[in-house]
Amino acid sequence: MSNNIWTSALLVKGVLHEETQPYLLPVSPGWLATMRIPMIGGRDFRQGDVYPKAAIVNESFAKAYFNGRDPVGESFELPMDGVKRSRVEIVGCVRDARYLNMREPIRPAAYLPFRDSLGGMDQGTLIVRTVSADPLSMAQVLRLEVPRARSEFRVTNVRTQAELVRSHTVRERLLAMLALFFAVVALLLAGVGLFSVLDYSVQQRRREIGIRMALGAQSFDVVSRVTVEVFSMVLIGAAAGLAAGVASERYLETLLYQVKATDVTMLTLPAVTIFAATLLAALPPAIRAVRIDPARMLRAD
Repeated sequence: MSNNIWTSALLVKGVLHEETQPYLLPVSPGWLATMRIPMIGGRDFRQGDVYPKAAIVNESFAKAYFNGRDPVGESFELPMDGVKRSRVEIVGCVRDARYLNMREPIRPAAYLPFRDSLGGMDQGTLIVRTVSADPLSMAQVLRLEVPRARSEFRVTNVRTQAELVRSHTVRERLLAMLALFFAVVALLLAGVGLFSVLDYSVQQRRREIGIRMALGAQSFDVVSRVTVEVFSMVLIGAAAGLAAGVASERYLETLLYQVKATDVTMLTLPAVTIFAATLLAALPPAIRAVRIDPARMLRAD
């Protein structure tokens, strides 16, 4: 996710693929383990593997060019200088991982040996995993140790993987915070409205409730008569909102990253929250209703 993009057309069994060009990423032995990308089959690179004789591909690569079959042992060709081609043997297959950004669909990717892949370039990236709670605490160590190992090398930029992910999710996190803010405000307004309606209803029906209690109505009956209409309205509103959300799924997906309107968790959590807010708003009026004194109401005009 560092915006370092390298793609290329390739030939698979004599067929040139130019439309679906895979991402190519030169890495060293152990890079996959450092990034915790699981290996499905085959092996990691060895010290003797050089560019561009070997490759490790992801699942999307196998699906795109080998119909989902195990690609280990297969090969493809990379154009080198417009005329010359190099045959690349697939030595391993790994799980899919994000390459460019969070929103882009996962594309085919091939990892190539870092050794001899830079040509005349004099730069590269070191991936360092540390058990420290603050990975940036290793920055000063790297700046000292790298030139000590190779005097011609300098560390110029140190970033954490979490920082890279955050930089790609600024929009999503901002939308999530705004959505949460307006959702909380709407929930508070709805709760206050429900409380006011129920409280006013209890005040208006005090004599009726007192008569029912004098005739033997139990507390559960009183509470159910007071709250049944409100809970019915909430249920109808929640059903309407659910239907509208499912109907507008394709528009919501453009705003929220990997949130589907048909996700059970995404449907259950708001429903439980609304139900809890309704109970909280209905609790004080319901308590007031069951505490009505029947004798006092019967004596009242």
